[in-house]
Amino acid sequence: MTAEALPDSPHRQPDGSKWPVPPTDGYTVDEFFTLDLPPHTELIDGSLVFVSPQRNFHTLTMYLLEQGLRLRVPEALRVRREMAVVLGRRNVPEPDLVVVKADGAGGLRQTRYQAADVLLAVEVVSPDSEERDRAAKPTKYAAAGIPHFWRVEMSGEHDRPAVWTYEYDAMHKTYVSTGVHHDRLKLSVPYDIDIDLTAIDAL
Repeated sequence: MTAEALPDSPHRQPDGSKWPVPPTDGYTVDEFFTLDLPPHTELIDGSLVFVSPQRNFHTLTMYLLEQGLRLRVPEALRVRREMAVVLGRRNVPEPDLVVVKADGAGGLRQTRYQAADVLLAVEVVSPDSEERDRAAKPTKYAAAGIPHFWRVEMSGEHDRPAVWTYEYDAMHKTYVSTGVHHDRLKLSVPYDIDIDLTAIDAL
């Protein structure tokens, strides 16, 4: 899939196609959703961020966490993967996983969620996304008031996932660390969660 050509774009690819050139002050959310873009493209501070091919670790970790989150998810919540979340006028990241309110999850044609409906955002760090996932995205998720954030990275001699968990501090409008989890992720918020992180070995 290629990006939709903009009429005044001076940039052409070798095959003659045009890639979108951001306006001087960057794209807005409304403009972003009119573009024909490669899957999983994000809007960060008005700029388009494209996703590189992912490692096996990324795919398997997402699967492991998704299954674990679904196991005990309350009826009023939903677990979704790779869905756009609107944080503001110029920011639409796509967390690897989210837990959203059921009444904000929408129907089968839903393409995005509002930050107010998200309880948990999860980012599995890739080599090309380290800076965004460790700094830029959690800062933006916190600014939008998303209550919980997990950062997941490959760790240890067995290349298993380690999960850094954070909770929103409303007074300071930032995240505070609530732990680093190896081998087992056992939490009581945003609901009871118990995931064997070593199970990735059998996937």
